Amino acid sequence: MTETNLTVAVIDPSRARAAILEEGLRAAGVGRVVIIPDTAELLERVTALKPDVVVIHLESPSRDILEQMSGVSRQVERPVAMFVDRSDTTMMQAAVDAGISAYVVDGLRAERIKSILDIAILRFNAFARLQRELSEARGELADRKLIERAKGILMNLKGLSEEEAYKQLRRKAMNEKRKIADIARAIVTTADLLG
Repeated sequence: MTETNLTVAVIDPSRARAAILEEGLRAAGVGRVVIIPDTAELLERVTALKPDVVVIHLESPSRDILEQMSGVSRQVERPVAMFVDRSDTTMMQAAVDAGISAYVVDGLRAERIKSILDIAILRFNAFARLQRELSEARGELADRKLIERAKGILMNLKGLSEEEAYKQLRRKAMNEKRKIADIARAIVTTADLLG
């Protein structure tokens, strides 16, 4: 996505700082910058806006703000870059836990905004890819466990070897044009109901 197609939500209670952010974003070629001057109903407002990136600037983030940003980062699933004037290790850890993609202390300068925005997007995308891969791996593991359980049920009920039980699962899946895991799930569900 090119910068001219980006919509960036800027959350900043200070008009002067928001203007610096907007100037830096426009200089970086960002097509649409929307200023949100306060954090009231933040999740709803950001959800309605559907920005590509959220940039927030605060003097010092509070736990409440970080909880709201956690909701924004996770529910809206957008990269969030946070600029703060003051911070400590606890707040940095809370920002990471909240899913903040870039956390910049005392670094609000218009010429730095583009590179910070770029890294926030890259980091967010990398994290989202890892989350997707983890979810897929968990799904595959759950499917394998289900298939193993279904094979065990077939082996017990029909006196089949493990290989024969798997061949029956595979044959049934092919005949019905379904996944083996779906057939296994049906067998396990039926066995649970009858058991």
